[in-house]
Amino acid sequence: MRFAYFALRLIAATCLWISAALAYEIEDHQYYAATPEVSVLRIISTADRGVFEPIIEAFQASNAGISVDYTIVSATDLMQAIYTEGASFDLAISSAMDLQTKLANDGYAQSYVPQRAASLPDWAIWRNQLFAFTQEPAVMVVSDKYFKEGEAPKTRDALIALLRENPETFRGRIGTYDVRRSGFGYLMATQDSRTSETFWRLTEVMGRLDAQLYCCSGDMIADVASGKLALAYNVLGSYAASELAHTDGFHIVELTDFVNVMLRTILIPSNARNVSDAQTMVDFLISLRSRADLVQASGLPPIDTGALRDNPALRPIRFGPGLLVFLDQLKESKFLRSWENSIVQETP
Repeated sequence: MRFAYFALRLIAATCLWISAALAYEIEDHQYYAATPEVSVLRIISTADRGVFEPIIEAFQASNAGISVDYTIVSATDLMQAIYTEGASFDLAISSAMDLQTKLANDGYAQSYVPQRAASLPDWAIWRNQLFAFTQEPAVMVVSDKYFKEGEAPKTRDALIALLRENPETFRGRIGTYDVRRSGFGYLMATQDSRTSETFWRLTEVMGRLDAQLYCCSGDMIADVASGKLALAYNVLGSYAASELAHTDGFHIVELTDFVNVMLRTILIPSNARNVSDAQTMVDFLISLRSRADLVQASGLPPIDTGALRDNPALRPIRFGPGLLVFLDQLKESKFLRSWENSIVQETP
């Protein structure tokens, strides 16, 4: 359940305390207390508690005395909290690489050289401020009610053709991100549009078929598994794989024309107070690929250059100025107008 996050702000001009509603919303929160407690590490993150909790518990087992205050928000709310509200956290973990890059680029991240920095490829670190610790594909999930194993389309062109030829089957039964609300969804959409012109054709087809728009991967996966949706496009693959481990009713399709791979990133905000523990957690997360138990428990695939070599369709999104292009206000407005014109159908 979401709930508004409130705080008191000191108004220097009048020397009065007033209550003000902050612009970001908290989706979930958990305090992992250490006994005895020596320090508190405050994390703001887009990773669901069920996904990240095994990592927190393993971190605490290796670092006695550190309590973890874990706050879950959407990617856009994480950006809002740090960039606009100046909220104080020691770590920011997000699936929206573009927003994290903007935070670092605009001076909202501290520099740090991790102990195991040499173990990461160059493309997984940016300016010693932004660190990738997972590589997670954007996939399609399809319902067993509508597709037998191996029957789902393998390319975007094949998907477009299938939807066009079977409008009554798929009308109202396609799910994808509402990119106006989801930072990860916006990142995937803009990257799709840069990679291939099929993005706009697919978006228009989904729009004509009354595509259902979602904020989160988990909701899409649940609706596909139940048969409410026939398929969902650009779902976070790590969440789908984790859900598939204990839920049936759907299967995962990695399209063969290309698969955008998101790098989940971590940064230490410039106003962090517990920098020492934050750096310890950065080192711990960079070592994720050496902990097969945590990879299995969390469902988060670690950085793996070998997997990328073995599957040329996997295309990791790279750090750099290119990620900031669609965060320009004019370009963002133009993209969202085009997207809305393509996928949001007016009620007659």
